[in-house]
Amino acid sequence: MKKVLILFAHPRFEKSRTNMALLRGLEDQDFITIHDLYEQYPDFNIDVAREQALLLEHQILVWHSPFFLYGAPAMLKQWTDLVLEHGWAHGEGGQQLEGKLIFNAVTTGGTRASYAHDGFNRYTIAELLRPWEQVAALCGMIWLPPFVVQGTYRLTDAMLADYAEQYRQVLLSLAKSTPLEAVLEYAFLNDWIADPTPQEQA
Repeated sequence: MKKVLILFAHPRFEKSRTNMALLRGLEDQDFITIHDLYEQYPDFNIDVAREQALLLEHQILVWHSPFFLYGAPAMLKQWTDLVLEHGWAHGEGGQQLEGKLIFNAVTTGGTRASYAHDGFNRYTIAELLRPWEQVAALCGMIWLPPFVVQGTYRLTDAMLADYAEQYRQVLLSLAKSTPLEAVLEYAFLNDWIADPTPQEQA
C-alpha cells in the first residue's frame, strides 16, 4: 500500500469544524501521515532537509488547506517555495518527486455553484488551482483532481461526517493503487468516490 503525506496548513485550525472533521477521520490510518505545517513551524522557519526527506518517504502527497481569497494560506506557499528546490524537485538533476501522485484538498465557504463562470466567484475551482497544477507538472508529479468541501458554513454534523468518510475512502483507494484513468475523468475526487460504478468495476 502506498503511503500518504498530508501537508496541512490552516492558520486557525482550532476554529475549523470542517477541517477538524476531515482529519479526525484519518487518525487511525497508519499509512497516512498528517503533517501540520503551522504547528511544526510557528516561526515559518521551515526545515527544508526534513521536509524533503518526508516527501521521499511517501508516494501520495496532499496539499490540504482552506481556500482563502482564492489561494492557499501563506505557510503552504512558503513551504512550496523553499522545499521544492531547483535541482532537487525540478530543473537539472531535480527528479526526486517524479511519478508521485499529488492533489489539493480544499475547503471553501462558497458553494460549488458559486465557483462557476456564471457564479459569484467567476472561475471554477480547477481554474483557480492552475498554479498548483503547474507546480506538480514542473516537478514531474501526477496531478489528480482536487478533493473539495464547499459551503462549509451550511454543513451539518452529519454532512461533515459524510465528507470525512469520503476523504478517508479517497485516500484508501488511491493507496491501494487504483487505476488512475477513471479518476481523471472526474472534476473532484469526491465525485469519483461517490460514483458506485467505477468502484464496482475495480
